[in-house]
Amino acid sequence: MTAAKSAILFAHRWLGFISGLVVFIISVSGCIYCFQDEIQDNTIAYRKVEAQAKPFLLPSVFERLALKQFPEGKITSVSYLGKDRSLMVRLTVKKKVMAIYFDPYTAEILKSRVFKDSFFAMIKDIHLYLFLPREIGKVVNYVSVITFVIIMITGLVLWWPTRKSDRKRSFRIKWGAKWKRVNYDLHNVLGFYVTSVVIIIAITGLSFSLPWVSRGLYTAANLGKSYPAEKKKFKSDSTAIASFPKAHLVIDRAYAIVRKKSPHANYLLLIPGAKKGSPILVTAYPQPLHFRDQDTYAFDQYSGKLLNFLPNSKKSAGMQLNSMNYDIHTGQIAALPGKIIAFLCSLVSATLPVTGLILYLGKKKKSKKKPKPVPKLQPEKALSF
Repeated sequence: MTAAKSAILFAHRWLGFISGLVVFIISVSGCIYCFQDEIQDNTIAYRKVEAQAKPFLLPSVFERLALKQFPEGKITSVSYLGKDRSLMVRLTVKKKVMAIYFDPYTAEILKSRVFKDSFFAMIKDIHLYLFLPREIGKVVNYVSVITFVIIMITGLVLWWPTRKSDRKRSFRIKWGAKWKRVNYDLHNVLGFYVTSVVIIIAITGLSFSLPWVSRGLYTAANLGKSYPAEKKKFKSDSTAIASFPKAHLVIDRAYAIVRKKSPHANYLLLIPGAKKGSPILVTAYPQPLHFRDQDTYAFDQYSGKLLNFLPNSKKSAGMQLNSMNYDIHTGQIAALPGKIIAFLCSLVSATLPVTGLILYLGKKKKSKKKPKPVPKLQPEKALSF
C-alpha cells in the first residue's frame, strides 16, 4: 500500500470511530422518519377529513376559535393542508407550541395537542439533536455529517479496484463465502452503491442547519449570478393601521389574493406578522406536504396590501433548488420510489459503522496472533552404502 493510501486509510478508520455512533443514530432515525406522513395518515384519524364541493372557511375564523381555546396564546401559523386534510393552527402558549386541527369546511375542532407531543416529533428531535441540548446537538450533528461525507469519499478511494479484471467481481457480494468476507463486501460493496445518494442526503441535511451550505447551493445553481430581488426584505407600514378598520380580517384579504393568484395551490401556509412592522408571509404549494414549486407572498399586516409576489416560475434556479431541499432530503422529490431509495440508503449507511468496526476488530485480532514457529531443519544424515 502506498503512503497516500495508508494516510487515507488512517483518516477513514479514525474518522469512522469518532462519528460512527452519531451516524448510526442519524441514519436509523432518518429511516424511521422517512415514511412518517404515510404512517400518520393511516393511523391518525384527525389528519384527514371528507373533501367537500365548497370553499374552505376563512383563516380569521380559525384564528378566533384557536384564541378562544387558548386566550393567552399567540398564533404563529395557519396551514391549509389540502382538500381532504384537516387545517392546522399553530400557536405558542406559555412557551409551549400547540397545534389545533380543524375541519376546514365546518371549523369543527378535531384535535388539540402539544405540537411536539408525538412519536415522530421525538424521532425528528433525535435526528436533529441526538438527545442533547439543542445548540450542542446541532453542532455535533453537522460535524458528524461532514465527517461522514469525508469517510464516504475516502472509502470509495480505498475500495476502488485498480485492475480492470477485479472490477466485475468487486461490485458483487459473495454470499457463499465465509462470514468475514461477506461482512467485507457488505461494508465495501453496499457502501459503494449508496455513496452518491447518501452524499446528496447529507448535503441537503446540512443545508437545514448551516446557512453557508444553503447559500453555496443557491450560488452554484445560479452559476454565481446574483438576484437581489430574491433577498429583499419587506416591512409593514404601521401608519396604515387606520386604513383598514377590521384589522383581524387582514389575513382574510391576503388569503383571498393568494387563492386568486395561485389557483393551483393545494397547500397554503400563512404566517401572521409576528412583530411590529413585519409582514404577513404566505407560501402556496401545489401538493400537500410537499415543499417544492412554491409561490411566495408578503402582505402588509395592517392594510393587507400585497408587498411582494414571487411565483415559482420567476424564481432563480438557486431559489428553486433551495425550495426543493426537504423533498430531496427525504426522497419524496421522486414520489414513493424516491422515498424507498432514501430509506434503503439510510439503512445501509446505518450499517456501515457496524460492519467497519467488525472489519477493524477482525484485523486487529489477526495481527495479535503469534506467528507459528518455523520448525528447525534436521541435519541430513550421511548416506550409508
